[in-house]
Amino acid sequence: MCRRLLILLALMFTVFAAEAEYDTLFTETLPPAYIVHWKNKKDYRKFRRMVYNLKKVYPYSQIAKNKMLDLDAKYKLAGSNKEKKRIVKQLEKELFSEFEAPLRKLTISQGRMLIKLIDRETGQTSYSVLKEFKGGVKAFFWQGVARLFGNNLKTQYDKYGEDKILEELVLMCENGTFDKVYYAMFTK
Repeated sequence: MCRRLLILLALMFTVFAAEAEYDTLFTETLPPAYIVHWKNKKDYRKFRRMVYNLKKVYPYSQIAKNKMLDLDAKYKLAGSNKEKKRIVKQLEKELFSEFEAPLRKLTISQGRMLIKLIDRETGQTSYSVLKEFKGGVKAFFWQGVARLFGNNLKTQYDKYGEDKILEELVLMCENGTFDKVYYAMFTK
């Protein structure tokens, strides 16, 4: 016990002597933290669900954007309609083999969010993408399937209105600050 006290006193003396000699102060810059407050539990839960869903579907929207850019480039280089159909069919086969299982596991609300994010990333609704590459009949068919599950492939992303909070979260993802969001439950 006495030995520990002597070590502690020696350390304190060293620190005070160093401060007196150099008069320095240790500083550290911390990254910003974003604290979100909510007025009620309902809004808090809705926001938490949005964050959770965004973590699940945002990577898929980025993949969709990259695949669309790749498809557009190949599609423009293709000469005949037969070649264009072959390119689309090949991409469709790749997408189904790679993403069918994980996308089937998405919830309805995650699917809605993904449809909006695809519109945000590509500048086109999912319906218009289907219509352009697969034709109007297939686009109409898949729109009907989506409507059965409460979705709409024609849904547009509205970053200034309905999707304002989602836009802020996406920007945080793009800036690398998304993991620095901290939640304060709610204030009364």
